[in-house]
Amino acid sequence: MTLPSKTYLRLEKTGAVIVDIHVIPNASRTQADGEHDGALRVRLHAPPVDGKANLALAAWLADALGIAKRDVELIRGQTSKRKQLRVNAAVCGKADWSALVS
Repeated sequence: MTLPSKTYLRLEKTGAVIVDIHVIPNASRTQADGEHDGALRVRLHAPPVDGKANLALAAWLADALGIAKRDVELIRGQTSKRKQLRVNAAVCGKADWSALVS
């Protein structure tokens, strides 16, 4: 598996990949929008209410990478604009990482 050399993608020893994301909620549509402070900037259609944005972000990332939602988990930034999500090691080889590179 080869990851694009981006500051927001980090390979863990376990084989899982950590994705650093800076979220901009309440956008007109959900899409990646370049980089912000070493993180992938994602404009998110969902409002930051009751964890809906976190669920929408995980679903968007899974969809963009072409993997199942269950293989993406939020590990840091529950209530922050800066988040870290972990992509399960078992599916990292099948994920389409080029979809995150703008």
